[in-house]
Amino acid sequence: LDIARAAADPDWLTAWAPPHSDAVLPFSSGTTGHPKGVRLSHRNLVANVLQIEDRIGVNGTDTVMGVLPFFHIYGLTVLVNLVLRRRATLIAMPRFELGAFLSLIRDHRATFAFIAPPIAVALAKHQVVDDVDLSSLRDVFSGAAPMDDTLAAAVEKRLGVSVRQGYGMTELSPVSHFVGAGEQAPHDSIGTPVGGTDNLVVGLDGKPVDVPTEGLSDPGELWVRGPNVMIEYVNDPDSTTESLDADGFLHTGDLVRIDQDLNVYVVDRLKELIKYKGYQVPPAELEAVLLSHPQITDAAVVGLAEPDVGEIPVAFVVIREPDSLSADDVMEFVASRVSPYKRVRRVEFCDAVPKSASGKILRRELRDRLG
Repeated sequence: LDIARAAADPDWLTAWAPPHSDAVLPFSSGTTGHPKGVRLSHRNLVANVLQIEDRIGVNGTDTVMGVLPFFHIYGLTVLVNLVLRRRATLIAMPRFELGAFLSLIRDHRATFAFIAPPIAVALAKHQVVDDVDLSSLRDVFSGAAPMDDTLAAAVEKRLGVSVRQGYGMTELSPVSHFVGAGEQAPHDSIGTPVGGTDNLVVGLDGKPVDVPTEGLSDPGELWVRGPNVMIEYVNDPDSTTESLDADGFLHTGDLVRIDQDLNVYVVDRLKELIKYKGYQVPPAELEAVLLSHPQITDAAVVGLAEPDVGEIPVAFVVIREPDSLSADDVMEFVASRVSPYKRVRRVEFCDAVPKSASGKILRRELRDRLG
C-alpha cells in the first residue's frame, strides 16, 4: 500500500480496498464440527473496532498482554486492530505459558490482559501466581467461551483487578456484546450489545423472548444484525442460508437469557445441550460446578448417547494430585449442587482437556474418545 498516495488521494484508497471486499478469511473454530471459512470485509473489521473502542477501556497509555493468537479473529480484532488503533503498547507471546505470561506482566508493567477462560482458571488456581508481582494489572477481559461468576470473582479477588467478559463469533468480526469499562454488570454476564446492531432472543418456539421486569428471561437463541456480520461462508451456501436469514440476522446458535437491563447471559451452545430424559442440560453449567472443586484444575462435559434416556453427561476431569479424587467423589460433588437430572453420570480422568488455540473446548475430540 502506497501510504503517501493514500493520504493524498482517499478515493484511490477506497478503490484499492473497497469496503465490501474481502479483507480476511478466518475459519470458525470447529469445536462441534468442521471449521468453515468466514468471509469478512474491510467494512466488517473497521465497524467492529469502532463498535468497541470507546467502551472497552484500552487507552494509549496501556500496555496490553498479547497472548491470543493473531490468526484467530479474537486476537486479530482486539490485539492487532484495536490495540494499534488506540496506540497502546502490545506485548506479544508466541504461545501461552503461565510462567512466561506472569513474568511479562511483571517485567513490562502490563495494565490490560485479554484472555480466554482456561487462562482465568490458571490465574485463579495456580500457586505460582502468588509469587509474581502483578500489581500493575488493572483489567482482565475474557472472551472466546463463557466464564462463570465464581471463576471471575476468584480472579478479581486474587489479583485485585477488574474482571469483565464479552461475547463474539468469527461470523461477527467477532465482538457483539461485552461489559464496558466502568459498567456495572454481574460477573457471569457478557454485557450489552455493541452499538449499531439489532438483537433478538428467539425462543425454541420461534417467538421473540420478552425482556423481564425482574430476574432472567426464558432462554432463547441469540440473533444479531449489524455492520460486523460476515458476508458469507466460503463455498458453503447451505451453511450460509442456515445461519444468515433474509433479514440479515445471524442466528448464532447460542442459547442466552437477558435481564431487565439488557445484560445477556450465555446458557450454552444449542448444539451442545445434552438431552437427558427430555431435559436440557447445559455442559457449561456442570463445568462451572466442577471447577469450583479445589482439587479439579480443568474440566469439560459432553453428552453420550444412552438407550432409554437419550444422552448422559460425561465429565472429563483434570485433578491437581493423582488419585486425590475418585469418579464417585466427583459425581457426588456435582450431585450435591445441581438438580437430579443434571447429575454427571460418568467421569473420565485425563491429563488435559483439548482446546483450540483460542481456548474453546474441543468437544468433538472428547466425544471421539468415548467411541
